[in-house]
Amino acid sequence: MTALSPHLRQATPVLAVRGEGVHLYDEDGRRYLDFTAGIGVTSTGHCHPRVVAAAQEQVGTLVHGQYTTVLHRPLRRLVDKLGEVLPAGLDSLFFSNSGSEAVEAALRLARQATGRPNVLVCHGGFHGRTVAAASMTTSGVRFRSGFSPLMSGVVVTPFPDAFRYGWDEDTATRFALRELDYTLQTISSPADTAAVIVEPVLGEGGYVPANRAFLEGLRERADRHGFLLILDEVQTGVGRTGRFWGHDHFGVAPDILITAKGLASGFPLSGIAASEELMSKAWPGSQGGTYGANAVACAAACATLDVVRDEKLVENADAMGARLRAGLRKVADATPAIGDVRGLGLMLASEFVTEDGSPDPDTAARVQRAAVDEGLLLLLCGAWNQVVRMIPALVIDETAVDEGLEAWGRAVEVGVAGR
Repeated sequence: MTALSPHLRQATPVLAVRGEGVHLYDEDGRRYLDFTAGIGVTSTGHCHPRVVAAAQEQVGTLVHGQYTTVLHRPLRRLVDKLGEVLPAGLDSLFFSNSGSEAVEAALRLARQATGRPNVLVCHGGFHGRTVAAASMTTSGVRFRSGFSPLMSGVVVTPFPDAFRYGWDEDTATRFALRELDYTLQTISSPADTAAVIVEPVLGEGGYVPANRAFLEGLRERADRHGFLLILDEVQTGVGRTGRFWGHDHFGVAPDILITAKGLASGFPLSGIAASEELMSKAWPGSQGGTYGANAVACAAACATLDVVRDEKLVENADAMGARLRAGLRKVADATPAIGDVRGLGLMLASEFVTEDGSPDPDTAARVQRAAVDEGLLLLLCGAWNQVVRMIPALVIDETAVDEGLEAWGRAVEVGVAGR
């Protein structure tokens, strides 16, 4: 008999047969609060009626029109709709399927546009699993080990992870920028540096937000030295952080923006945005792909953007994120094993530590498993998988937040007790 790879182990034992809003249902009809959203993908909730209707209508007319062969209306509509929400000046788009593909497209554009070989990445960042994307990923060895040699030209510089360093945010930020300058002086000359790529909030690295001073520092150095600032908004984009883009919290605009995950409510779609001037510097034939900008995915993305706007889901993510964060903080205040609560909007996490402050993946895993028994689905992240993250759909309401917090409190009690 054939089977899935033994390494495709599910984070929960749930066999989902139906999804609705922030809930999943198994074969026995048990309802689970889904605080994973398909790793931040089902932004408008499971099977939002408007997204389903758009996809169903499109399936009946044109499933796929390969977009370097023919154009189709859903693609044109999506380009127009993204133009309403993209940062000023980012008026040229390239679409692909996954976050990894979009990251590699951004890297290729940066190298071709600048004629420089190197890319700076921040320690703790996650950018994907394909070879180039994995070479730029430093959130955990599991994403980059066992298939060396990796791509050359990647240089790692610190991220201001204040909790990990045991410092305040200002100290961590000054250190990170000082080390970046040292890196440019000792490892990757500005003349060899094509770009710096960073997530506004570290994803797999532990849900650690950047800050205004750090991103302003990156922007200033990019402008001074002539390299590009690439913001990886694969997980933080489309309202996840309580702003449409994660970088909107910090007032710093990128040269290239990467988007995926929540863009199409579960349909595979990703893309990069840049100015037309910059995008035109890509070499002929360097951008393409069979399934990029699939017609059904584009129709779902158009509906997703309409729902996000009409139902004010960015504002809801901000309000419900504040409510969820306050509840997580209350649990943490009563639980020494939780060393930190952090994140932005509906991208929140609790980090588990031992008595001496070291990462505690065992307790985090017990809590995550106990949460399933309470009807709450969660995921782990962080270098040691010591962080439990919450990324519910942006449609979540107060009732579901409070229900999730009650289940969380019970799961923490069981997990910390070692049961």
